[in-house]
Amino acid sequence: MNSAIGEVMEVCLLAGKIMLQSGAEIYRIEDTMNRIARTCAVPEAHSYVTPTGLFLSLQGQERSQEQTKFLRIYERQIDLNKIVSVNEISRKLSEKELTLQQAHEALLAIEKSGFLYPFWLQLMAAALASGFFSLTFGGTMIDFLPSVAAGGLGFLLYAQANRRIAVKFFSEIFAAFTIGFIAYFFYYLGIDIQIDKVIIGSVMPLVPGVLITNAVRDLMAGDLIAGLARGTEAFLTAFAIGTGIAVVLAVLM
Repeated sequence: MNSAIGEVMEVCLLAGKIMLQSGAEIYRIEDTMNRIARTCAVPEAHSYVTPTGLFLSLQGQERSQEQTKFLRIYERQIDLNKIVSVNEISRKLSEKELTLQQAHEALLAIEKSGFLYPFWLQLMAAALASGFFSLTFGGTMIDFLPSVAAGGLGFLLYAQANRRIAVKFFSEIFAAFTIGFIAYFFYYLGIDIQIDKVIIGSVMPLVPGVLITNAVRDLMAGDLIAGLARGTEAFLTAFAIGTGIAVVLAVLM
């Protein structure tokens, strides 16, 4: 029975790890881990998830068969496709369409897979979204192309800096500074742009929308520590974006 508990523990933690690294809500992660444990006939399962770690305790038929493990999470990003894939595996496991071993292999495949969309497509989406956001916030067609250029290059440099700089805060400042500098460059060339509309539209791909949404959802669900932690992270991201733009405006304008 100990080996069986160990196998269930491994699958539950792997599922929770993938979901937490992909930006899932805390309640969804805990529910998925507990659901997998119940499906595997574990009499008692307790999970506790924070934005940086997972705790899981499984109790077998006897007291000696109890296991508790903690898994530290260092990297987090938004990948809704992986969250959906893990939920699908959990449902199939519950409906006996997959064995525990098959579910484990499927989760390993999900963990090793990359983003659903290639980076060039993400870059194009960020650039075009920046242009359309500038129009949404009251810009004109003259502001569209500068916003596309600033938003696209800012997103590119943010992604590259994220791979080389351990602290995400500095990557966000660097990207925001780049966006502000490009917007000012177009203004300096004499192009009749609304620099504020260009900057606002271009920083939108950097705004932590999913993080803010999950922070509010966690607070409403009673996961106060996770909600406050994610809210603080969202605030720091917003502060970094504002700092990068403020430096450009203070120095060049």
